[in-house]
Amino acid sequence: MNIGTNGTPGAAKAFGRLLRFHRQRAKVSLEVLGEHTAYSKSQVAMIERGERKPSARFVEVADEVLGAQGALLEVAQEVTASGVAAWFEDYLVEEQRAAGIHKYENRVIPGLLQTPRYAQAVFNCAVPALEDEEIEAGVAARLARQQVLTKAPRPHVTFVLEKIVLTRPIGGSAVLKETLEHVLGVARLRNVSIQVMPESRQTHAGIDGPFTLLETAKRLGQLVYVEGQGGRYFLSEQPDVGETFERYGTLRAQALSPEDSVRLIEQVAREL
Repeated sequence: MNIGTNGTPGAAKAFGRLLRFHRQRAKVSLEVLGEHTAYSKSQVAMIERGERKPSARFVEVADEVLGAQGALLEVAQEVTASGVAAWFEDYLVEEQRAAGIHKYENRVIPGLLQTPRYAQAVFNCAVPALEDEEIEAGVAARLARQQVLTKAPRPHVTFVLEKIVLTRPIGGSAVLKETLEHVLGVARLRNVSIQVMPESRQTHAGIDGPFTLLETAKRLGQLVYVEGQGGRYFLSEQPDVGETFERYGTLRAQALSPEDSVRLIEQVAREL
């Protein structure tokens, strides 16, 4: 978890220039550095242009691969810090400028729909346990992130949620009820659609687990973000991207309609 205030202005660009210097000095291509760091060629290029903040892992691996002898690690400390895990910063950059955000979730209510108390309860579940200041910073960052739902121009945002997400009492019944009422409020936004996957499905397109789809500005490109126990990564190449978007379309067809989903969420909230 990166916690702190803004670093030196222009630090991202300074880091990018230093990264390019060491990469070229070591005669390592963008593609090869990307292979070592689990980034695509275009993502590495964006870091070199100062358009993307490097994750802690990226900096550590790049410094070693390029033989920078700690120079990249030193400069990276000045890059703007945030209240989110380093590995999530790359995703947030893409989410904030996306024209479309589409998420399938089967574990917890997604961060974009969480209330402060629910978010705190989620962070409290972390193992190993987080420090109080880490939880505080994480909750603040998560709430600030939600402005993407109402920014101009508004992105097209859809969710497919397993019913268990609505009934798992993280934080207790009162916290869950409050959060479900908040979810219903978000569902009323004209750019947001929320669907619930019923428990009775005998066929299910989401067996492989949760994922997020992003449509880039003006829908000129698409990204898939996957996060799990073993790591997290972007998919940006075909046929992986197209197949995942197709999978999400099937999930939406299998789920309850937005109207029926709202009625189900209202029912679950009433029963708490």
